Amino acid sequence: MTEATPTATDQSRTPNEAATAATAAETAVPEGEQPHECPHCGRPFKRERYLVLHRGIDHYESLTEAEREAFFETYDAEAADIRRFRILALGALVLIYFGFLFAYAVFA
Repeated sequence: MTEATPTATDQSRTPNEAATAATAAETAVPEGEQPHECPHCGRPFKRERYLVLHRGIDHYESLTEAEREAFFETYDAEAADIRRFRILALGALVLIYFGFLFAYAVFA
């Protein structure tokens, strides 16, 4: 992720307003959809899953036991999705590598 560079208008903003403006693009919710807002900081999220992860990471101390359990379940599911993606990406790279290797052996 790239950090937004401060502009002349950012100089007159409070730190919270500047941070909100800097993260507006990455947390943009399409029009017509109801955003899931964090009750602690007001940051909008497109999916409730993202809100649960945000609250567990940034506001863990203020969560109830049920909310903490939901965070751990969501975190485990996210970790499983990332693990699956990595395995599929590695498989695709191996197939591409051997595809080029065989193509080189045949045509060279």
